[in-house]
Amino acid sequence: MSAEIVARPWPTDLVFDRETKALTIAFDDGELYEIPFELLRVESPSAENKGHGANVPPPVTGKANVNVVSADAVGRYAVRISFDDGHDTGLFSWALLPDLGRDKDKKLRVYRDTLAQRGLRDEA
Repeated sequence: MSAEIVARPWPTDLVFDRETKALTIAFDDGELYEIPFELLRVESPSAENKGHGANVPPPVTGKANVNVVSADAVGRYAVRISFDDGHDTGLFSWALLPDLGRDKDKKLRVYRDTLAQRGLRDEA
């Protein structure tokens, strides 16, 4: 049995714009995405956001104006983003970032709808 290697897009440029509060990321397949920092923060693949095991925490709130203070490569597979609210434990893989970019409008809508249903607000 032979294992197929699946070629994934490779990032060629990451620009963290603190004025627009968005990450612009370009990939070698020509795709380009702009991902709001707010979405990166609330979709952070960390245990703080996603929970431990079956314990799912409530949605993160107060991140509408969050900013990025630094970003560091983690091996050849991800970037660790540090936010100005102190959160820095999520590792954003090169596979996750295009998904966030492609689905950003839907993910933000679902996030905001969830907050509204729970009577929560996403203000700093």
